[in-house]
Amino acid sequence: MKVFSKYISKHLLSFIRLISSLVVLNIAAFAFTFYSAVSKNFGSTSPQNMLKEVAAASSSNGITDEAERMLITNFLWAMYLNTEGSCNWTVNLPEEIPTEYSIQDIAIFSRGYLKDYPVFVWSDENGLLVIGYPQNSYMKITSNYYPIDTVRKIPLFFLGILVFDLLVLFLAYSRSKAKISKNTEPIISSIATLSEGKSINLSVSGELSEIADSINKASNIISRQNTARANWISGVSHDIRTPLSMIMGYADRIVNDKNASNQIKEQAAVISRQSIKIKDLVQDLNLVSKLEYEMQPLQKENTRLSKLLRSYAIDLINSGLSESYSLEVNISPDSENSMIECDTKLITRAVNNLVQNSIHSNPKGCIITLSLQITENRLLLTVQDNGIGISAEKLEELKNKPHYMESIDDRLDLRHGLGLLLVRQIIEAHHGTIDVESRLHEGYKTNIYFSSNPRP
Repeated sequence: MKVFSKYISKHLLSFIRLISSLVVLNIAAFAFTFYSAVSKNFGSTSPQNMLKEVAAASSSNGITDEAERMLITNFLWAMYLNTEGSCNWTVNLPEEIPTEYSIQDIAIFSRGYLKDYPVFVWSDENGLLVIGYPQNSYMKITSNYYPIDTVRKIPLFFLGILVFDLLVLFLAYSRSKAKISKNTEPIISSIATLSEGKSINLSVSGELSEIADSINKASNIISRQNTARANWISGVSHDIRTPLSMIMGYADRIVNDKNASNQIKEQAAVISRQSIKIKDLVQDLNLVSKLEYEMQPLQKENTRLSKLLRSYAIDLINSGLSESYSLEVNISPDSENSMIECDTKLITRAVNNLVQNSIHSNPKGCIITLSLQITENRLLLTVQDNGIGISAEKLEELKNKPHYMESIDDRLDLRHGLGLLLVRQIIEAHHGTIDVESRLHEGYKTNIYFSSNPRP
């Protein structure tokens, strides 16, 4: 994408400019640091200039007072050797420096050191002028010479420059990374939110504003599609409700008609039962759609779940639960007074869906247990049965396969698919989690964890 290329190129050019600036800065720092060394090599006290001045102010017979003071002031010493190697005169000569030299001695020290003193010589027709500098003041290398403090500074200088450059590059990298993260993290977060089917409104300025606009457009398109889909399902559900009510009404009249034959009454009863199933399926589908697209407002209130479960169990038994099924409610003492903020109608709907799943999946009957307990500081609501259960393969399919691929059978009996999807969406709308356990011939168990801390 051109926007990303432009964005990356801009930051790459910034790094190139930074590196160029560092090179110029390093050159300036080098010149500033070694200016004193350069001026010392070519200033008035440099060996070359000092030799010229002292040679001009002295001879084989002696040295002027002014030249002598200059040597002493600069902590230098001097001596004049005649052609025989003996000293004609000395100035500020250290005690360890001898006054008699052979030709070999002169040949050795004239290009280096004399008793660790860096020495510099000036020859004329009568002899040799020798000027000595303090120890560790100069390092002589063949025909060149450098101040010893300058040589000592070189490693420290390059180390300091290296550390400085690395620090500047690190700070520049950190700042660039922070800036890039600041601009890209909202985009990445928005894409993640968009992938969950939720609408977003991203506000990003600068080079990435074009990408932000594209994401916002995609979000608006998805939002409109979701709204249209939910409205369509809601409209279809509403349109089905009226003719379905008529069918159910006529079926009930036929069932209660004394003049109708038993066969017709049985067929009318089947129509009535299947119509009720269609009505329930339409209601589930409508609610699933609204929850999926966040169009179902939650009427939350502080609720004691133990009371809700007992009330539901009483209503189910009073509604005429078949004798083939047994309903048990187990409430642990520590969860008896636990409160959560929830939509009581939706939570009741979720529990009812799980119970009805157990009933429809076990036509020969089973024991259904509703339990409530506190585990790991979370409230755990469990709905389980001791019925036929499902295989591990079916359980895996149930968790991963879309609900519309296997939700009802040929007789419109609700399987676990759509019911579990509705339960999952209700629980997730309450910031809870759901986990399903089952084995063939060992029953079916659904654990619902509420993430908020239970409040007694």
